[in-house]
Amino acid sequence: MAATFRDRTEAGKLLAKKLTAYRKKDNVIVLALPRGGVPVAFWVAKALKAPLDLMMVRKLGLPGHEEVAMGAIALPDICSFNEEVIQNNMLTQEDITTVVEKETKELQRRNQIYRNNAPLPDIKDKTVILIDDGVATGADMRAAIQAVMFQKPQKIVVAIPTAPGETLMALKRMADDVICLSTPPLFFAVGQDYQDFSQTSDEEVIALLNEAGKK
Repeated sequence: MAATFRDRTEAGKLLAKKLTAYRKKDNVIVLALPRGGVPVAFWVAKALKAPLDLMMVRKLGLPGHEEVAMGAIALPDICSFNEEVIQNNMLTQEDITTVVEKETKELQRRNQIYRNNAPLPDIKDKTVILIDDGVATGADMRAAIQAVMFQKPQKIVVAIPTAPGETLMALKRMADDVICLSTPPLFFAVGQDYQDFSQTSDEEVIALLNEAGKK
């Protein structure tokens, strides 16, 4: 099956075309899930003339099979779990705590280098557009939505280039609006929809934030 997007830049530009209703609105903010969501969100924020910041969230990978999400954490203090994955793999509380502590440290490291530990943006009564380069299980995005809900925004919009249908339906039950460009009938991984899905570096994240006006 042919890839839908050349790279994250193209995905961001195409996604922006589906979000024109939010262009030049004073109460709109774009929050990217790092790292892969940043180059997508950069072009959306640019097209919408909206501020860009980060939604600090981190997947909790299954021990030994880190690509499988057993949950996710997000700043300021959100932790969600996939109880089915935890039970099916007979994880102990110690197993879970070890992963949470490890990923919390990585989340704090990223917040330091990307945002210099700046206060999280004020999103109360705002329209928040959450963007990633795609979702598979949706664990990261669900944690992000929960973290945003806690701050009482006016509206939560999830905008993603690609996702499996089942995950998309779950996100639609949580967010006010969900926009997705591609829903492959046979979904294996987010990267299948990209010709170039090379890893986004810390340096690229920082450069894009700086260019978007985030110091």
